[in-house]
Amino acid sequence: MATTTHLLYLHGFRSSPQSAKAQAMAAHVHHHHPDVHWWCPQLPPSPREAMELVADGVRDWPADQMAVIGSSLGGFYASWVAHLKGCPSVLINPAAYPDRDLERYIGEHSSWHDPETRFFFRPEYIPELQALGLHGKAPAGRELGLFAKGDELLDWREMLARYPLAEHILIEGSDHALSGFEAYIPDICDFLQLA
Repeated sequence: MATTTHLLYLHGFRSSPQSAKAQAMAAHVHHHHPDVHWWCPQLPPSPREAMELVADGVRDWPADQMAVIGSSLGGFYASWVAHLKGCPSVLINPAAYPDRDLERYIGEHSSWHDPETRFFFRPEYIPELQALGLHGKAPAGRELGLFAKGDELLDWREMLARYPLAEHILIEGSDHALSGFEAYIPDICDFLQLA
């Protein structure tokens, strides 16, 4: 397996590159794998626009030397990117059915990490999510799932069912934010063979 030289991190709904997991992963990569190209963009609320931004950003990345990590809604997006590029992915408490689960969040929201930043999740974003769905399609690259049984927002059983071919770490307890995430960073780096 080729080493990973380019690493993309995709945050979840209402989250940002300032999330604890994104920051912990970025710090580890910069300290232990300084030659790895790291990118964690702020994603717009529109799923279509978010994936256009990401597809454009990774267009020239080497498909055989890149990987993507995604958390929650970012995990759903990571599957799409992995399919687009044929690369490995790491899915942290991924949203299996965001088109269903986010329907009740249509309306105005604030960002977790900057409550002053507000955005509107529009009804037309639901079909945009549906258009990105890959249910029933085999993964285009290796997958690692970190699924917390204590996730208070998403059901770990749906994660397992959605990613049946993924290697997975099933975590007893924990929560949606995956408290204690730092303990799993070495597993992620080993799986991705970071340069």
